[in-house]
Amino acid sequence: MRAAFLLVLLLTVHVATTYAQKTTFAEETHPEAPNYDLEEHWSALPFREDAADALPKGEIWVSDSLKDVDVFYVHPTIYQKGPLWNASLDMKKINGKVDKYPVRLQASVFNKSCRIYAPRYRQAVVKVFYEANADGDSALNLAYQDVKRSFQHYMDNYNNGRPFIIAGHSQGTHHTRRLLREMIDTTELKEQMVAAYVIGFQINDSMYTNLKMCASPTETGCYISWMSYREGFQPSGYWYRSTQSVNPLTWTMDSAKITVEDYTGTVVLNAKRRFSRKMSARIADVGGKVLWVETKAPWFRMWKNLHVADYGLFYHSIRENVQQRIDAYLKEN
Repeated sequence: MRAAFLLVLLLTVHVATTYAQKTTFAEETHPEAPNYDLEEHWSALPFREDAADALPKGEIWVSDSLKDVDVFYVHPTIYQKGPLWNASLDMKKINGKVDKYPVRLQASVFNKSCRIYAPRYRQAVVKVFYEANADGDSALNLAYQDVKRSFQHYMDNYNNGRPFIIAGHSQGTHHTRRLLREMIDTTELKEQMVAAYVIGFQINDSMYTNLKMCASPTETGCYISWMSYREGFQPSGYWYRSTQSVNPLTWTMDSAKITVEDYTGTVVLNAKRRFSRKMSARIADVGGKVLWVETKAPWFRMWKNLHVADYGLFYHSIRENVQQRIDAYLKEN
């Protein structure tokens, strides 16, 4: 029980921490930048064994050589506190937690259909999301530059013209929504993108010239997002302001409440175990269009802010929808 409680605290951005930074961002000696030629600077890569290979019970592994689409996945914040504004890639405990938790429990959702590329990056300390200031902005920008370079490295060395999916969560979505704007929205790469699953942070159509929220389960060249809260909960902060959401029980933006009596799509702490529980979800406008959820799944049912569960609540629904969108994309192209 204690381990699960600590895991929830570990994965969520919405925790109470204090700055331990000894200097301003400008005065700090920053960690060495990743070298994406090195395999150890990737949490997940195709054709090797890593945490993203976690497979649901009953499924048979599909060889990466048989997958027609890639996913570029950016993990959420694991760096909760420390002396630096940005985590070093030499922090082995942080790397281990990235692999064990978000990569195993989020990135693995794509392994049925996609080759998975998940870069390590100098993630900003979580507190930058609580006290907006120039230091925090600079830390997030440094982290983003790693993500952007890793994506460019992926395009230059691995992509070879293949269709791809962009995916992220929390801080990962903070970076991937910018990546979409700078490198995909108004470029030819938009035609290669099957879809983007950019979940757990504010996003809306006004951020883009061409990209829009997906409005159906098989629409492609668009993005999918939601932010999960307990039914009736009014969130605080700025993360949800003006955001848009898709309901992952229908993959539409319809606000109707959807209930599934024996929903079997949820994963909690083990990607190999799925739960059958009553699930309801609807899109609610609380100053931003968030997802209100009622669930009987263990652990998640105790929380009002379900940020940690954005992927886990709908793990198998995402897994199936990824295949749907890939099939639609390949049929059209």
